[in-house]
Amino acid sequence: MSIISKRKTFGSASRIPREWIRRTRHGDVIFRGLTIASACIVLLAFVAIGLVLWQSSPLPREKFGLDFLASTEWDPVQQNFGALPFIYGTLVTSVFALIMAVPVALGIAIFLAELAPEWLRQPVSYLIELLAAVPSVIFGLWGLYVLIPVLVRPTAEFLTGNLGFLPLFSGPIFGPSRLAASVVLTIMILPTISALCRDVFLAIPNSQREAALALGATKWEMISQVLIPYGMSGILGGVILGLGRALGETIAVTMVIGNNRDLTASILHPGYTMASIIANEFAEATDEMYRQALIQIGLILFAITLILNLIARLLVWRVARRMPTEVRA
Repeated sequence: MSIISKRKTFGSASRIPREWIRRTRHGDVIFRGLTIASACIVLLAFVAIGLVLWQSSPLPREKFGLDFLASTEWDPVQQNFGALPFIYGTLVTSVFALIMAVPVALGIAIFLAELAPEWLRQPVSYLIELLAAVPSVIFGLWGLYVLIPVLVRPTAEFLTGNLGFLPLFSGPIFGPSRLAASVVLTIMILPTISALCRDVFLAIPNSQREAALALGATKWEMISQVLIPYGMSGILGGVILGLGRALGETIAVTMVIGNNRDLTASILHPGYTMASIIANEFAEATDEMYRQALIQIGLILFAITLILNLIARLLVWRVARRMPTEVRA
C-alpha cells in the first residue's frame, strides 16, 4: 500500500512540470511575454522622456504660454524668450537636406541594386555604410574647412546672382549659414536613406522585374514604373529615418550654421536650430528661467519629431495600403 501511494505521489508530481512545460511550449508564453515586455519598455521610455521634459519646464509655459512658439525675442538678461527662430532653422535645414539627399540616395540605391556589377556592389555598399559611422564632429570640421569655401560660397553667389529677388535666397553671403548646415545634413543622412532603399530594392521579387521586361519595358521603365511603386513604403521609411536624424543633429550643425538668432527667411543667412541652441547655451544657463526655456525648446523638438514621424507613418500606411492595387494595375 505504501508503494502504491508513493507511485501516485511521484506520478502527480511529475505531471505538474510536464503540464507546465507543455503549456509554455505550446503557446510560446515566455517568448510572447518577453516581446510584450520589450514593447512596453520602449513605450514607457518614450512617455518618461516627454514627462521629464514637461515637468522640468513649467516657468516658460506659465509666463509666455503659446507666445513662446511665436516670439522671436531671446534675451536671457531680461528673461524674455521665444523659440520661433530655432524652430524655423530646424525645419528649413531638415527640409532642404531631404530635398537634396533623397534623389541622390535613391540614385545610389538603384545603381547598387539594379545596375552595379557584383564585384562593385559590395565595396561601394560597404563604403556608404562606413560613411554613417563617421562622428558628427568630423562632418562639422570638414564642412567648416572644405564644404563652405569650396561648395557653399560659390553656390550662395550663384543663388544670390540669379534668384536674389526671392526672400529665400536674398541678403549678403556668409560662410556659415543655413545652407551650409543643410549641405552637411545632406551628407550625413545619405548613408541611412540609400542603404535602406537599396535593401528595399533587393527585397523585391525578381518576378516583378521579369514580368515588366517580358512585356517590353526598358530598364528605366521597369525601375520607375514597377520597382519604385512596389517599394514605395520602404523608401518612405528610409526617408523618415533620415528626417529623424536631420532634425536632431547637433554638433555638426552647430559648427557650420553660424549660430545667429535673427529670424530671416534667407537660407544663406546664419541661423540656429533647436538642437544647436541647447548645445551652445545650456552650460551658460545659470538662471532657472533661462535653463527651463532651453528645456522647453527640447520639449518642442521632441513634439515636432513625434508629429512629423506620425504624419510620415500615416503616409507609409496609405502608400502600403494602395500599393498592391497599383502593382496589379
